[in-house]
Amino acid sequence: MDPNVMSALAEPNRMRIVDLLREGPLTVGEIAERLQLRQPQVSKHLRVLSEAAIVEVRVDANRRIYKLLPDPFRELNEWLENYRVIWEERYNRLDDYLQKLQGKNVQNEQQD
Repeated sequence: MDPNVMSALAEPNRMRIVDLLREGPLTVGEIAERLQLRQPQVSKHLRVLSEAAIVEVRVDANRRIYKLLPDPFRELNEWLENYRVIWEERYNRLDDYLQKLQGKNVQNEQQD
């Protein structure tokens, strides 16, 4: 997992931009308008996202159109999947333990 991706996504406004771009490509002006941010501020965030290879830009006349790149999100998903396996194993062990406790409680109640 590229630490630059994590760092870029850690900033709330950049996450908001990524969420917007999930719907499809947008210009800087469209992003600024939808997020109620100034265009220079959005441009700075997009530069960080671009440097982290999260978005790519296409120039169309005087407009810059940004879209998400899939690879960083695939890598992030693969990285998280390793932790999902660990969490599921721990939840399964906890579930087994709780079921054993419930079984003991049922046996104790029947003996009383």
